[in-house]
Amino acid sequence: MDKFEVYVNIRQLLEQGFSKTAIANKLGISRPTLYRYLKKSPREMADWIDSTKTRAKKLDPYKDKILSWLREHPALKASQVEDWLKEKYPSLQVSESTIRAFVRSLRKEYGIPKEERMRDYEAVPEMEAGEQIQVDFGETWQETPEKRKVKLHFIAFVLSHSRYKYVEWLDRPFTVQDLINCHENAFAWFEGIPRELVYDQDHLIVVSENGGDLILTKEFEAYRQERKLKLRICRKADPESKGKIENVVGYVKHNYAKYRIFTNIDRWNEDCWKWLHRTGNYKIHGTIKKRPVEVFQQEKKHLRPVTQKISYTNPVSSITRTVRKDNTILYQTNRYSVPLGTYNKQKTVYIAQIDEYLLVYASKNGPLIAKHRLCQEKGKLIRDRQHTRDRSKGIDAFIHT
Repeated sequence: MDKFEVYVNIRQLLEQGFSKTAIANKLGISRPTLYRYLKKSPREMADWIDSTKTRAKKLDPYKDKILSWLREHPALKASQVEDWLKEKYPSLQVSESTIRAFVRSLRKEYGIPKEERMRDYEAVPEMEAGEQIQVDFGETWQETPEKRKVKLHFIAFVLSHSRYKYVEWLDRPFTVQDLINCHENAFAWFEGIPRELVYDQDHLIVVSENGGDLILTKEFEAYRQERKLKLRICRKADPESKGKIENVVGYVKHNYAKYRIFTNIDRWNEDCWKWLHRTGNYKIHGTIKKRPVEVFQQEKKHLRPVTQKISYTNPVSSITRTVRKDNTILYQTNRYSVPLGTYNKQKTVYIAQIDEYLLVYASKNGPLIAKHRLCQEKGKLIRDRQHTRDRSKGIDAFIHT
């Protein structure tokens, strides 16, 4: 409803006997506005409305410049216009909202839509049998019977042709050795190896990108050569290149893990593999319209046979460190934290250095209890926030203590 229409309605409602307060409430205007309108005749009201439409704006002197920017760069944001104005005219004082409104009015007046450059998509032909496996990581927070929250990590594999899946979980972050062992377990599950494996740029696989060439971690590169694997690493932030495994990660999180109670990691993995047989690989897939388990029976004939399983153990040397009373260990003049309570449970731990990381194990072949990025400085305390309380106890017990 424009101003003149409001003005006409005020006059009509007054003639019908409505009070000024009732009219203001009915039309959603303030009483001062109503009194201001009533002071004007119809001609004065029309002239006043016309004057507001042609009122000079603060940015009018810069209109041609802003217009040229918008015509040259249709996707230009108002925030960029603001920055360019301040760069070109340092003395200009104008609010961000004023610039947004002015840019919006220019786009509407001169027909300059904000053109976003969209990526073109097309349907991708289905992969040949035995051609490709896609791999990715995921993590969830699960509740225990004691109502504690624990963070679980998983790796998922999917054959691109049949959509046949494999998933393995850990109750701690993955190491390169865990990654290699999971690959071996997956190849045993699939009864073969495909011609290509597709990954994201995960730090367990890729160390860095050097002029466009991806440098693999030395452990995974050695494994790749031993297994004669052909790898394809996707660009960062490019889920479209591996959409099949992205869907599997979401499927695992929301169909298997959601609302499920965690007791221990072995039971959790066993239940997950049962879920794969029962649901994950059995239900008809929405794209191929077939059960993955049935298509897999034909696809596995096209996989390269697994000759012998390669087993990797933790590369823990015989190097030990004494746990100090403040639950830290000393390594190359720096102090690295271990979980609270470690000092009371054991006085020594085993350590290993892999690339830029320091790994701390409870025993020579025991579980990983801490992982830190190595510090190149001297005399520093490197602390993991997860080590600030004993996480074997619930939060209620910690608060009580």
